[in-house]
Amino acid sequence: MKRLLYFTLLLMSFQSFSQTKGIFSKDPIINLENWDKQRVYWGYFLGFNSYDFKVDYINPPSKNIAINTVTGFNVGLVGDLRLQEYINLRFEPGMYYTERDLTYSGFTKQTDAERPVKSTYLHFPLLLKFSSKRVGNVRPFLVGGVSSTLNLSSNSKTVDDNYQQRFRVKSWTNNYEVGFGIDLYLEYFKFSPSIRGVFGMNDELIRDNNPNSPWTGNIQSMKTRAVFINFTFH
Repeated sequence: MKRLLYFTLLLMSFQSFSQTKGIFSKDPIINLENWDKQRVYWGYFLGFNSYDFKVDYINPPSKNIAINTVTGFNVGLVGDLRLQEYINLRFEPGMYYTERDLTYSGFTKQTDAERPVKSTYLHFPLLLKFSSKRVGNVRPFLVGGVSSTLNLSSNSKTVDDNYQQRFRVKSWTNNYEVGFGIDLYLEYFKFSPSIRGVFGMNDELIRDNNPNSPWTGNIQSMKTRAVFINFTFH
């Protein structure tokens, strides 16, 4: 439902701009006609995220770990290098704030059953942007690439574990990303809403010191899954 809400907000933003600027009209005034001929340009983005975990188990559990996602906030910079008319190389370093709340079954105490995982990420994606031909003031695009993420709240260096209510994950993770968006050429700047899926490639979980831990002992891997909605201004 959250992802559906995000997509609805994205469509509403398109509609709002079409009504106020007429960019989807039949014969629009062409804005920023030579913008895409620049070799390099810069921008910034603001947005929202929804982070989740994909959990694989060693043995099928009686009940999976329940993961409640919380909508987070994104902010960052964009550097764009034009490779050719329809392909650009993009670097989008940003800071992402998010939270996932894990609930384990089989515990009588709430302090044992619940593990809030608050994260502050420094995210470093290197992406290829594949744009269609511009039509008026509109240009859809696809984007994909790889990224590395530094979790500033990982607790990876602490010796305490879940027996001391400390959930630990690794500091660095690698991901691949795919998404789509649309460039809207306004009178004074280019506005680019986009939606992107992020898929962690490596196991992030740091196991408890006890190999039979009820929190980590049965987990084979725990990998990030996330959805980003970014609003980019150039």
